[in-house]
Amino acid sequence: MIEVLIVFIGILLTGLAGYSLKSLTVSGAIAAIITGLAVYLGFGINGLVLLGVFFASSSLWSKYKSSAKNSIEEKLAKGATRDWRQVFANGGAAGFFSIVHYYHPNFIWLIGFVVCLASANSDTWASEIGSLSRKHPVYIRTFKRIEKGTSGAISMLGSTAALAGSLLISTFSYWLFMFSFRLTVLIFLFGYIGNVIDTIIGAFYQQVYVCKKCGIETEKKEHCQIATTRIKGIPLVDNDMVNFLSGVLTAILAILVIQLTS
Repeated sequence: MIEVLIVFIGILLTGLAGYSLKSLTVSGAIAAIITGLAVYLGFGINGLVLLGVFFASSSLWSKYKSSAKNSIEEKLAKGATRDWRQVFANGGAAGFFSIVHYYHPNFIWLIGFVVCLASANSDTWASEIGSLSRKHPVYIRTFKRIEKGTSGAISMLGSTAALAGSLLISTFSYWLFMFSFRLTVLIFLFGYIGNVIDTIIGAFYQQVYVCKKCGIETEKKEHCQIATTRIKGIPLVDNDMVNFLSGVLTAILAILVIQLTS
């Protein structure tokens, strides 16, 4: 009982710290607390540590050289301060697998949980670090250079960062959950695959708008204080939905492959 109380206070303080550091909005802090409680319920302290590694490292890179990313944020729907949608888009699936594991304990849910975090970390590192590349990224639909911040674009720096982000989560999962080396490698690979899936969905299905006033293509539904016009993409498929779908699809794929090859 004492451990539960200490953990609850720790999760609460972490959410408040995220808000005070402007890494989270009020709704984002509440969502982070809910996610933390779900993870603790399913995977205990070790699960919380892994979740903390993801949130801490992704928040760090979001804040790193933030002034250099100001122009890019004109194209993005949201900035470095995460609201509840962004928190659940990146950590909601991990929280879901945690709850399922609590009620129906099974090793496959742990795999889903870890892969979701590896995928989210890979994608976040790719976006935050890749945007600092000196060269413009390549758009995977045309294989031509395009403006930084465009969903579906890749760069050498961003791809390297994606590998590093997945490696961090897979390495910590090896220590925390005593995974075999083979399973750790698979989690690392699927974490990176999650970033690739995110890029593909972002390029072909994510909504893109154009501002009638300044002509910029953006993910925002409003720009220059007027409503923007959707020029491509599927309704409801915004960046948050892309992040959530890529994590879930990658986790399911990882579970199927690991079960079939075990």
